[in-house]
Amino acid sequence: MLRTDDTGFGNIKVIQKKGFGYGVDAVLLAAFAAGETGARGIPQGSTAADLGTDCGIVAFILTHKVAGIRVTGVEKREEAADRAREAVSLNGLEDRVRIITADVSGIAGGTGTAETDAETSGLRGAFDAVVSNPPYFRRNSAIPSESGDRYIARHETTADIGDFARAAAAMLRDGGSFYLVHRPDRLADIFSALREAGLEPKEMQMVVPAEAQAANIVLIHAVKGAGAELRMLPQIAVHTPDGGYTDDIMRIYERQ
Repeated sequence: MLRTDDTGFGNIKVIQKKGFGYGVDAVLLAAFAAGETGARGIPQGSTAADLGTDCGIVAFILTHKVAGIRVTGVEKREEAADRAREAVSLNGLEDRVRIITADVSGIAGGTGTAETDAETSGLRGAFDAVVSNPPYFRRNSAIPSESGDRYIARHETTADIGDFARAAAAMLRDGGSFYLVHRPDRLADIFSALREAGLEPKEMQMVVPAEAQAANIVLIHAVKGAGAELRMLPQIAVHTPDGGYTDDIMRIYERQ
């Protein structure tokens, strides 16, 4: 069963499966990449790609937050890609968002098949920025009851963090930016993968569930071919002590 949801960002709507929708991490990623939380954001009029776009939420929010941006959403699941394409038309964004079906591992050079080459050859070196909300959990770390879309969204299946980094590097122009959201307990893997792909981490921002709690989300901005120097940005707290959203989150969601 599908539902159409109003995001609250302008008139943007998304089409999602009931019981499985986008979360605060996707909204944080879009705000981070747009420069709203302190990072050097994507300039107006840029070309960007969203790796693992799913319903297209990050791509759509970016069109709302970054003037003139054009976004290519990359999604390996045809069913999800079709939902995102339908939402592109629903939102009247045909001139700013396109959705293609491709596997990140293929873009990263993991398959080398003729079919993959035909799908992805036009993506290489074509973008000023790449964003991604990749699966957080390593291969073979599945929760037994998980299956289907939820499993694919949460666990590395055909592509791991190294593949996402290599794909982003292949798609970016020299000096281009890669923005991703992930989990702090994967930082060693993330930094290793980024540097191996030629992407230097330049800015990092931790997100905590509430003040005085350990971070459970990390936002990272890396630059292709940049020198080594990492800037830590002020942390973001999601909830107030009484369980509501903080002012920072309310601003990100454009509720104030």
